[in-house]
Amino acid sequence: MSEPQRKKPEFDQSNPFLSESTEDVTTLVPRGLRIGAALSWRFIVVIAALYVIVFLIGYLSVVVIPLSIALLLAALLAPAVSKLTMLKFPRGLAAGIVLIAGLAVLGGLLTFVVAQFSSGLPELQKQLTESLNQIKVWLIDGPLHLRQEQIQEFINQAISFLQNNQASITTTALTTAGTVGEIVTGFILTLFILIFFLSGGDQIWTFLCRGVPGRVRNRIDVAGRRGFASLVSYVRATAAVAVVDAVGIGIGLAIVGVPLVIPLATLVFLGAFIPIIGAVIAGAVAVLIALVTKGVVGALIVLAIVIGVMQLESHVLQPILLGRAVKLHPLAVVLAITAGLVAAGIAGALLSVPLLAVLNAGIRSLLHEHDPDPADIDVLRDQAAQPNDRGEEKESEAKS
Repeated sequence: MSEPQRKKPEFDQSNPFLSESTEDVTTLVPRGLRIGAALSWRFIVVIAALYVIVFLIGYLSVVVIPLSIALLLAALLAPAVSKLTMLKFPRGLAAGIVLIAGLAVLGGLLTFVVAQFSSGLPELQKQLTESLNQIKVWLIDGPLHLRQEQIQEFINQAISFLQNNQASITTTALTTAGTVGEIVTGFILTLFILIFFLSGGDQIWTFLCRGVPGRVRNRIDVAGRRGFASLVSYVRATAAVAVVDAVGIGIGLAIVGVPLVIPLATLVFLGAFIPIIGAVIAGAVAVLIALVTKGVVGALIVLAIVIGVMQLESHVLQPILLGRAVKLHPLAVVLAITAGLVAAGIAGALLSVPLLAVLNAGIRSLLHEHDPDPADIDVLRDQAAQPNDRGEEKESEAKS
């Protein structure tokens, strides 16, 4: 005989948690908890995707950093290439002329700085020796009343420390040599990429846009062009900030009477292209030279000048000039620089604000522009970084 068929348990409406039923229990979960869970797992997926992207960028930093720097340099040099093209120069020839001229200017500045430091080095060494002798006299005759033997013992300990840590110092030197090799390789790669960006950047972008679905291709094309236009505006504003930093600190050094004013001002100008960090390093060099040549009082005056110029840059020039140029809130500019510095060091500080500017212009174009025409965009004009908002105007007219 077959076993009697078991009777399915009935669903107890009064106590659903103790009843067995095939009914979907999703309805028993509070709506707020369901929404929170849905948002949570989507948030985790987004964070995981961003982590993978950041990891890949870090892993391929040898390629990503030169590519990014080449894009910045292309934004800086593209207006000059465009002017030569308007004068009937072939595009490739115009790019070559601008690139060679830019390398000549950069090489001339660096050569001038090195030559000035080299010519002033003997006098600097003499003043450094005099300063060390003054410090030695102060240690003996000053309030510390140290003996000659104690000072010599300290010097001997310093020499012993260097000898005992010779292996570590050698390893650091080898690491530095490897870093120099990576810098040279990155410079060559940047130069190679820059040549193609200047000579055929528009064709490269058009080729990339072919991979986008046709129904949104024009919108992506325009968003990318507006992002590059915002990058051009950013580079121009950064150059203006660098000039103000170099002039301000240079005038201060000249007033105090610190030697090598022009090389130090040039160093400040080049360092200002790396937000915050560049100005700190260049300012520290100026303070050290002032300490050697003008003593503690002169060094404190130069330090005050450097801090004042840095405060002007951080709280006025960077937020206002860059904020107006790339249409970013000053707080966003400061936070982007800080986040980039913490996440990726000097490279992150250099690239964070340009990346934010490009994303801001591109996303605004995607959100506000309807039926855009890429032919209407001139990436070398400041206005090209801003969407025309024709779609919003049409919607407002329809509502009225």
